[in-house]
Amino acid sequence: MSTLSNLSDQQLNTSVPHETITGVVERLTFYSVESGYTVARLVRPRATELTTIVGSFANIQPGQTLQLTGFWRDHPQFGPQFQVVNYRETKPATLTGIEKYLGSGLIKGVGPVTARRIVAHFGLETLEIIENQIDRLIEVQGIAKKRIKLIKNAWETQKAIKEVMVFLQSHGVSTTYAVKIYKQYKDEAIATVTNNPYQLATDIYGIGFLTADKIAFNLGVAPDSEFRYRAGLIHVLGEAAADGHCYLPQPELLKNVIKLLITESHEPKENAIADIIKDMALKDDLIREKGEDQTLLCYKPTYFHTEQNLAQSIHNMLSQPVAQDMPRVRAWIDRFTNSRKIQLSEQQQLAVEMAAYSRVMILTGGPGCGKTFTTHTIVSLWQAM
Repeated sequence: MSTLSNLSDQQLNTSVPHETITGVVERLTFYSVESGYTVARLVRPRATELTTIVGSFANIQPGQTLQLTGFWRDHPQFGPQFQVVNYRETKPATLTGIEKYLGSGLIKGVGPVTARRIVAHFGLETLEIIENQIDRLIEVQGIAKKRIKLIKNAWETQKAIKEVMVFLQSHGVSTTYAVKIYKQYKDEAIATVTNNPYQLATDIYGIGFLTADKIAFNLGVAPDSEFRYRAGLIHVLGEAAADGHCYLPQPELLKNVIKLLITESHEPKENAIADIIKDMALKDDLIREKGEDQTLLCYKPTYFHTEQNLAQSIHNMLSQPVAQDMPRVRAWIDRFTNSRKIQLSEQQQLAVEMAAYSRVMILTGGPGCGKTFTTHTIVSLWQAM
């Protein structure tokens, strides 16, 4: 079974009543290759109209028979829709269903005509033959050995996708994330997640430390795993960056990481994390610099190099002022302010003059101090120049 969601986990865990429906995918209205988000139309037994289903699927094609669990919602524009929470694929039970399934494009090398021939020859045993005795397809008119190999590879790929989805779902991964994981790692998905689930936080947009930590817990990764400690350090530095800090002093970093990693059964030791910080610094996974008071400052490498490059760029610009006829600039400012019957304060006048000869300038001040008015004057000066 695969779990999927277009809503947040919190929304899905509400008291919305769930039910299970079964049907055959008639057509795809929309499918995103990147996210797996899908809008499809489903044929349900004894239903007089097609059912619209919405969710994220690793792979979906017309002709697939699906058992879907979810809830109904009324879209203001498109009417009733079934929001899928989890699903599993079942084998089609009729010859027509098998034929449509094979000819849907799910398996490269098998189109509608070939599917019709295969089903006509093997009947209800068709899928069993493809699964366990695929070489028998040579019995079907028009299928050569070369095409059998192509069909076999395509069939194995579909099986691999299903195996990955089942594995990830069994460890609490939603299909929305499972789709991203499979697209990132392909056949290496299970091995990667098993070896180091925290790699997901580095490689896949939308999967942060907290999600990776839940996956790791479900996989049985120890709370004192070095992978967990390293990922926790990077996460805390990333959170600090979101608050506007390029770095954290090591004592503060240690305190925040321990707070993040502590569980009911495990409390990280400060010296253990300090050792990992030291090792990460040696491998350039983390940058450490001594501050003016000799306190160790810890950076994510991205922020360190960005800060260094930005500082160097600003230094270069400041060291090459624009040659400017300042008496002429001041005369222009006087004419501009007199013609508009306005008066610049001393600081505003300085800002306008500085903008005339500086390659970079920061204009700052509290509310109501005239930043917008000063900026308008600067722009008018540049236009005149």
